[in-house]
Amino acid sequence: MSVSRKSEPVTQPPSDGVAALDRAIAILGAFTASEPSLGLAEIAARTGFYKSTILRICRSLLRGQLLERSDDGRYRVGQAAFRLGTLYQRSVVTADVLLPVMRDLAELSWESVAFYVRAGDVRTCLYRVESKHPIRYTVREGDILPLGAGSGGRVLSAFSGEPGAEYDAIRSAFCWLSVGDRDPETSGISAPVFGPGRALLGAMTLAGPRSRVDEAFLRRMTPPLLAAAARATRAFGNDAHDLDEAAQHAKAKLANE
Repeated sequence: MSVSRKSEPVTQPPSDGVAALDRAIAILGAFTASEPSLGLAEIAARTGFYKSTILRICRSLLRGQLLERSDDGRYRVGQAAFRLGTLYQRSVVTADVLLPVMRDLAELSWESVAFYVRAGDVRTCLYRVESKHPIRYTVREGDILPLGAGSGGRVLSAFSGEPGAEYDAIRSAFCWLSVGDRDPETSGISAPVFGPGRALLGAMTLAGPRSRVDEAFLRRMTPPLLAAAARATRAFGNDAHDLDEAAQHAKAKLANE
């Protein structure tokens, strides 16, 4: 006597979709703010998928850091999902304010201007305006970089409260210049931008190849960078007198050199 196999009790995916991707989306959708951690049986109950299906898809989500698995075997949303959420949230709010400021700075300097946001223990390039030069340093929107290296990472760390003399100096000057810190062939300078409520929004960075963008060039560009950070901060409804003062101090220091 033949026995028919019961089909998986889930709604069929749309004909124009990809079944595995639809199931992955459903698994991620099972997590909520009140239930951020789920076991295999709980995911199965919420999605209607077989446990074998869930395990197979979760392996891919774990590799992509969209899920994490704790020591007790429970799953939670991973850092890649946090990064995507941060990108979405901030891009919707900030694009109209930041991009015109960044374009003006890039036009003035002829170098690349990027805007970095912190996402956990890393930073992400949210926006980028390319240099007018054919040779430029390569960071793309969405790229993930370390916090502990490069001017952008150090500025984000400093204004997130990182202790230490170096970070005190960054908080005092409202900028940081680095030459060959993250990449031996790249140099740059960064300043913080503050968003609504004077919360740290991100770091604006002017950078380029060391063969062209040396320390002297970056010192000349310090006042315009700080002025750009102040302009963006004011556009978000904040007082930017401290950034303005830092720009004036950098300009006076440059005149006395």
